[in-house]
Amino acid sequence: MDETPFGDADSLHEECGVFGIFRRTDASALVTLGLHALQHRGQEAAGIVSFDGAQFHIERHAGLIGDNFTKQAVLERLPGDCAIGHTRYSTTGGGGLRNVQPFFAELSAGGFAVAHNGNITNARTVQRDLQRRGSIFSSTSDTETILHLVATSGARRFVDKFIDAVSRLEGAFSLVGMSPKKMVGVRDPLGIRPLVLGDLEGSPILASETCALDIIGADFVRDIEPGEVVVVTEDGIESLFPFQARRPRFCIFEYVYFARPDSIVEGRNVYEIRKRIGAELARESGVEADLVVPVPDSGVPAAIGYAQAANLPFELGIIRNHYVGRTFIQPSDAIRHMGVKLKHNANREVLEGKRIVLVDDSIVRGTTSQKIVRMVREAGASEVHMRIASPPTRASCFYGVDTPEQSKLLASHMSVEEMAEFIHVDSLAFLTIDGLYRAAGEPERHHLQPQFCDACFTGDYPTSLTDHDANGDKDRELPLLGGIV
Repeated sequence: MDETPFGDADSLHEECGVFGIFRRTDASALVTLGLHALQHRGQEAAGIVSFDGAQFHIERHAGLIGDNFTKQAVLERLPGDCAIGHTRYSTTGGGGLRNVQPFFAELSAGGFAVAHNGNITNARTVQRDLQRRGSIFSSTSDTETILHLVATSGARRFVDKFIDAVSRLEGAFSLVGMSPKKMVGVRDPLGIRPLVLGDLEGSPILASETCALDIIGADFVRDIEPGEVVVVTEDGIESLFPFQARRPRFCIFEYVYFARPDSIVEGRNVYEIRKRIGAELARESGVEADLVVPVPDSGVPAAIGYAQAANLPFELGIIRNHYVGRTFIQPSDAIRHMGVKLKHNANREVLEGKRIVLVDDSIVRGTTSQKIVRMVREAGASEVHMRIASPPTRASCFYGVDTPEQSKLLASHMSVEEMAEFIHVDSLAFLTIDGLYRAAGEPERHHLQPQFCDACFTGDYPTSLTDHDANGDKDRELPLLGGIV
């Protein structure tokens, strides 16, 4: 489900990555490395805030981590032994440097910086209330709401102000914040987005995924629990649970696509789950074929699992070019029609005359799938059977994934048979929701109390959607704000 060039929106875009480290002399360099490992979660912009014991320093740039933060001059502008960082994908209404995180403000109690993964589903409602009371917002990001809530809280201690602010939020949020004396982290009570605690030779770390710990040689300590507030100071780590306990609903799409395959997420190895997803696909919807071919890169682990379970050869029948940027060349109509070939190319020697099982992680609008299937057929494949490593995506996400509005999701208005005809495959099958749960280690989906957030597949949203409901339009996606990625 890789994004195609020139802004083709036929994909679910990543959310964001957060990383923070406390009391380490090379803090900003380590945050840079951690964000580099989290680059898959957002490639549009990134930022780092550091604290040197006297003042805060901020660098925020559009583009990739490696293009902006590996220069010595940039790191020299980020001194200090505490730092937090963020890498993001810009969303509807969320572009521009003013929305690049972390956000920072000088409050009455001192400076405070915050970085956010997720989406606050009542942000606009809260913002309007704050504006009526005199708050002035400088961005269109839901994350800035947190700064204002902390600033206007009547609590005395900083930690209590932070908890008071977070208690007013709805939706999905994994936050990392930094004050002059503390680093704080929190997950929403449902634990929809990931956040882990690590340690590097006594320096605590908060990060979105374990792969960010691996890159700097840090130890994984544990997952931050849903609803947990972690406070890191010179005296150690304090764990607080100030919110009402709820049944966790971790985002199951993290296992399908968003998390990096080498990460351990909620105690589960992402790569192994994706292979099990492929095996479930083979058991549920096997078909006579000669080869199993992934749509790279996201379809590779599921295709391996499918091939092993079906006892079929696994081949790289499509080769991906990893060096195509979003602004490669100005897209004339002729270039735009080349579409997917700028990023993927068929391996004719592998495909010609073969019956192919083509494995991808999802279908969104279907236009990219159309192009890939056409390319595979033009390379001589005799049959193309598409297998999708997730259930049909029928509903928009309001928890940090930049999905098209529901009416533009192919599965929201077409049957599987109609989708197969639309993308021109000989057969099409999706993983069932119970098959996805089995791959994630559950016997089936508990329909009255689901173990995961699977709203993009089922429409079963686990939280209130205050801003969306206020629109009065159930078939329109909430305009996503800057903090979601």
